[in-house]
Amino acid sequence: MTQPQKKYEFTGETREHLGCTLHRIRALVAIASIGVSAGDLGGWIEAEKNLSHDGDAWVSGDAWVYGDARVSGDARVSGDARVSGDAWVSGDARVSGDAWVYGNAEVFWFSHVGSEGGTLTVFRTRDGALVNRGCFTGTVDEFAAAVERRHSDSQHGMEYRALIEMIRIRVASWPERQTEDAA
Repeated sequence: MTQPQKKYEFTGETREHLGCTLHRIRALVAIASIGVSAGDLGGWIEAEKNLSHDGDAWVSGDAWVYGDARVSGDARVSGDARVSGDAWVSGDARVSGDAWVYGNAEVFWFSHVGSEGGTLTVFRTRDGALVNRGCFTGTVDEFAAAVERRHSDSQHGMEYRALIEMIRIRVASWPERQTEDAA
């Protein structure tokens, strides 16, 4: 099995955070789809396990990814965002600005969705998942009900129902969370 070509390296610049050493990254190859050129500086990661060399995943700006967190696929973490713990940011997900994703969080994202061609983002919560699409934020069941009311059997309704089924499959595959007081 061949290893993927490395797309970044550590620059030697480090910073300490809560006992972790974060390393600034530099692109070794161009990632044209997101405007990164070879030699561009990226954000900060603790270890190579935090940012996949596959796909167009990237950490930029002053963003930090550390702990057992993982960024993969075509996901991006930017701005002053922080991703840590066991959080996974994958697919086409975007974590930006001052957002913090941590613990056992999972974020996944679908683009060009609905009549407005917007994004649909799913966030792992303590009780399952929250769906955000436009000005809607709620549970998967609440989202399914809203889709039925607004789109019923239209093309957009059928597409949303397919995405809802995929969301339910993904959420069902998430391992049970351990509670702090579990023995």
